[in-house]
Amino acid sequence: MIQLRIHGRGGQGVVTAAELIAIAAYQDGHQSQAFPAFGVERTGAPIQAFARIDKTFIKNREQVYNPDILIILDPTLVGAIDMTSDCEANVKVIINTSQKAEDLNLTFGTKKIKLPLKNIFAVDATKIAMEIFGKNLANTTILGALAKAIDLVSLAGFKKAIKEKFSEKGEEIIKKNIKAIEKAYED
Repeated sequence: MIQLRIHGRGGQGVVTAAELIAIAAYQDGHQSQAFPAFGVERTGAPIQAFARIDKTFIKNREQVYNPDILIILDPTLVGAIDMTSDCEANVKVIINTSQKAEDLNLTFGTKKIKLPLKNIFAVDATKIAMEIFGKNLANTTILGALAKAIDLVSLAGFKKAIKEKFSEKGEEIIKKNIKAIEKAYED
């Protein structure tokens, strides 16, 4: 089973990103689940959501404490909250940042050991979102980077998920979201 944890702030689409991962994984023939973890947080407060993907039925319903993949939508959370203390050395990190992966100082575990560069995938999802949407909708954008970096969910699966999730929002929204994930995939 592959477990993902997504960190961001309220209003950034963290929950939607988890749902899109689960839908795309299902479209690719996997079993999947997605769920949020938040209480009374408001817009701008740190939140997290989770997704699991497996070949067989997923019985586990608890939060993801030790993710295989960590997605960080808001780079200002790095250092502000402890996102990596439960992580192992093999955790893969997809991060929305204008910095290059080698310039990031990401650590894992309680001993704060530096993450290997091969496990860090940086994408400027905010820049791409601003170009395409005119606002910071990095949640779907970063999924293109996930599809490219990790052989887990296909770009085609994400496109189908976007069409399904945003069907009531209209064709223009669907096209922009697909364009955003394709651009992040290509970068």
